[in-house]
Amino acid sequence: MSASPRMLLVGGLLSSLALPTQADDGTLNFGVPAWPGITVKTEIAEQLLAPLGYDTRTHELGLQVVYQGMDSGDIDVFLGGWMPAQREMFDPREADDRLRAVANNVDGAQMTLAVPEYLYEQGIQSFADLDANHEQFNGQIHGFGAGSAASEILEDAIANDTWGLGDWRLVDTSEVGMLSAAQDAISREEAIVWVGWTPHWMNLELPMRYLDDPQDLFGENNGESDVLTLMRSDYAEANPELVAFFEAFTFSAEEQSWMIQEYGQQDRDLEEVAGEWIRDNAERVEAMFAEVNDRDGQPAWPQVEAALEL
Repeated sequence: MSASPRMLLVGGLLSSLALPTQADDGTLNFGVPAWPGITVKTEIAEQLLAPLGYDTRTHELGLQVVYQGMDSGDIDVFLGGWMPAQREMFDPREADDRLRAVANNVDGAQMTLAVPEYLYEQGIQSFADLDANHEQFNGQIHGFGAGSAASEILEDAIANDTWGLGDWRLVDTSEVGMLSAAQDAISREEAIVWVGWTPHWMNLELPMRYLDDPQDLFGENNGESDVLTLMRSDYAEANPELVAFFEAFTFSAEEQSWMIQEYGQQDRDLEEVAGEWIRDNAERVEAMFAEVNDRDGQPAWPQVEAALEL
């Protein structure tokens, strides 16, 4: 939706960079880190809300600055509150009623260690199976970046010799570097273990399985995660119809993996990917608007249906 300008703040992790003040001009401001899944979901929301007269704007920012922008009132909504990884940023703001968790917008999200399917079929199915195959893996676990929540979890496990990982090494590169290593190893049917998560395109393109972890190092239920829709509490209070919409604005992990693949991997146009999902899921969209009225108190769905020709 080209009418919604995308604003890039270079070096967004520096809190000294100020956001343009948009909080009081009637614009709905989304914070969007450079993550394909959140980017596509935000575009879908923008396209769906436009027929109701909402002026929306996306701000491409580092994660910490998204939270800071919500503190300052410059960011209203964030669709990427991955929990438990972001708990340290979210919990204090929820506790003093600065932020509200409106919904879990992805069903089936998970983060934990993954191996190629052929290793899983050979019997490497649990964290407990790793150390017995130390030599096969060269004692290495591949991560996607130092300082991430996943890296901290694994470094703690190594330090504490959890699952016998005390003599293992975390190879932290980047998401691209980690997945390139996984693809390369899979092409040769070699052993590799890496940090995997869903939703992500890797689940569609790589023959992979998640390892079982009865100790839940990555969180309860073997790394089960929520991806929360967060709103500023005062903004939510002032906009109950938007709250009703975002409570129903949810997707499966498979759907978001498709979004990430189409936009992030296939380099398709953002508006096109979002528009395709909307056209292919008209019944879902109708359900999202079942309890939503426009600003004049009229049912929202007929207006969205007509404007988008659903």
